[in-house]
Amino acid sequence: MRILVSNDDGYQAEGIKQLTQTLSEIAEVVVVAPNENKSAASSSLTIGKPLEPIQIDENVFAIDATPSDCVHLALCGFLKKSIDLVVTGINFGANLGDDVIYSGTVAGAIEGRFLGLPSIAISLTGWKCEHFETAAIIAKRLVEKIEKAPLSHNTIINVNV
Repeated sequence: MRILVSNDDGYQAEGIKQLTQTLSEIAEVVVVAPNENKSAASSSLTIGKPLEPIQIDENVFAIDATPSDCVHLALCGFLKKSIDLVVTGINFGANLGDDVIYSGTVAGAIEGRFLGLPSIAISLTGWKCEHFETAAIIAKRLVEKIEKAPLSHNTIINVNV
């Protein structure tokens, strides 16, 4: 399985690093994320300037763009291999209720769904950086279940830990 990982906290955020490390135990992971924090970007798109991915590591790319831009460019642009699943997060802060309207993390998952892939958004419900590892393990278990019983292409799962 090939997983596209993105977020709204930026490619250097603790949450995306933990998520990538844990999911890499069971899948091939490619990270395409904003180059800096883009929290509450919702589904906004960047206009009026070129969006150029910068390769940070073998499977890590940063873009001066929103989470929706990052997922869109990855799936419709520069990635050569196909992706099976989009996972966004781990967001620092909950995405519950009205929060999902503004969330860049959820918006990245929505963009994946728009482009025909099942998607998962993972967020922490607290404001302490204590449980990224727990959230990553939950994401890994969810992906393992999805491998056995694939989701429909128009599915988004929003998980808050």
